[in-house]
Amino acid sequence: MRPILYITSFLAVMALAFWAYRENYATQQALRDRAALETRIDALHDALAVQRAEWAYLNRPDRLRELVTLNFDRLGLLPLEPAQLGSTAEVAYPAPPALFETIPEITGPEITDTVDVIGDQESLP
Repeated sequence: MRPILYITSFLAVMALAFWAYRENYATQQALRDRAALETRIDALHDALAVQRAEWAYLNRPDRLRELVTLNFDRLGLLPLEPAQLGSTAEVAYPAPPALFETIPEITGPEITDTVDVIGDQESLP
C-alpha cells in the first residue's frame, strides 16, 4: 500500500509543478502584454497632444484672417461683426404660463361659525 501512496504523491507533486510552471509563464506573458499596451497608450497620448498642438497652431486667428484675405475671391468670407448677430430685443421669449391656470382650484367646506376670542389686543406682544 505504501508504494501506491508514494507513486500517487509523486504524480500529484509533478502535476502541481507542471501547473505552476505553466502559470508562471502565462503570468509573465500577461505582464509583458500589459507593459506593451501601456507603452502603446503612452505613444497615443503623445500623438494626441501633438495633434492638439498642431490644431491650435493652425487655428490661430491671425493665420485664419490672412487665409481669408488671400482666398476672398474664391470664398467671399467677411469678418464677423456684432451687428450681424442681432440684439437681445429681437429674441422671442415664450409667454409665461398664467399663474392661476397652473394651480387647481382649492375647494373645501365654507367657514360659517364665528370664533370668540377672549382677551384684548393690547395684551398681545
